[in-house]
Amino acid sequence: MLDRPLRLRRDADFARVRSLGKQWRHPLLTLAYAPNALDHNRYGFVTTRRLGNAVTRNRAKRLMREIIRLAHSRLQTGLDIVLIARQELIEQPFQIIQAAIHSLLSRAHLWVEGIEPK
Repeated sequence: MLDRPLRLRRDADFARVRSLGKQWRHPLLTLAYAPNALDHNRYGFVTTRRLGNAVTRNRAKRLMREIIRLAHSRLQTGLDIVLIARQELIEQPFQIIQAAIHSLLSRAHLWVEGIEPK
């Protein structure tokens, strides 16, 4: 589980990342990030009602949060990172979602040098 200081919670923070940050798209999700002037990263996860009921949306957020928790120590610091689930993410197994997120992080060059996953 991500500690509270590592989570984006305010609507203004999400809006800032979406408007001022860079975005990378994948068929399963979208990654947006922007600098945050802190010594640690903060993460936000977005699921819309179009994905399904609350159980489905919460499962998608739990999967994304776990993948980020596992990768957190290998990412550059000082960023606000937002992951936005797309409809295609639903019904995908953990490994496929993990590969998609790792792909987006690689394309955005957010891994610490020399620690990028396979």
